Amino acid sequence: MTEHRIFSMSFASVYPLYVEKAERKSRTKDEVDTIIEWLTGYDAKGLAACLADERDFREFFAKAPAMNPNTSLITGVVCGVRVEEIEDPLMQQIRWLDKLVDELARGKAMEKILRS
Repeated sequence: MTEHRIFSMSFASVYPLYVEKAERKSRTKDEVDTIIEWLTGYDAKGLAACLADERDFREFFAKAPAMNPNTSLITGVVCGVRVEEIEDPLMQQIRWLDKLVDELARGKAMEKILRS
């Protein structure tokens, strides 16, 4: 089976799209960063390093300091697929991030997005 092309895309090339999506709905870059940090365990310095070194999604998630233990609480549909049913672990991680940014753009409260 061929590998999905998003796996080799640089995280830095997609990050501005996440921020743009949030800002179109009157949310902020800081909120996007908070979501990424909650999901992956990267701090602000680590996230900046990921953006600077142009690592791909595979490396971005492989080097994540600590995936949040509450990721199982991320449910719903992204791109017509239920995130909890995605079998490929990397694709599931990417879709978790997509889902969280979607929730932010839809105006959901940060406490709910971060599963607090």
